Amino acid sequence: MTKQPETGASTYPPSADFVAHAHVDAAKYDEMYAASIKDPEAFWGDHGKRIDWIKPYSKVKDVDYTYGNVSIKWFEDGTLNVAANCIDRHLADRADQTAIIW
Repeated sequence: MTKQPETGASTYPPSADFVAHAHVDAAKYDEMYAASIKDPEAFWGDHGKRIDWIKPYSKVKDVDYTYGNVSIKWFEDGTLNVAANCIDRHLADRADQTAIIW
């Protein structure tokens, strides 16, 4: 456990088993994070293509950080169907697998 002096928060490293089965290792995470900071439109635009859109977006982000007028919009002109993306598109390969374990 590592103490964060500026906030008093604690961090808890993941178990070795969790790390061994992770889809993204620490080096890949750092690479992805750097790409997301360097060119957020390209990074999130690529990831936006990983899901199915009813109406595709034409603009990845529209942000304004002006004091008193903060506005953050992502993929604002696109239309999604959550059920189609979370369940329906996976049925062909995974219909017999449990989708949610509570």
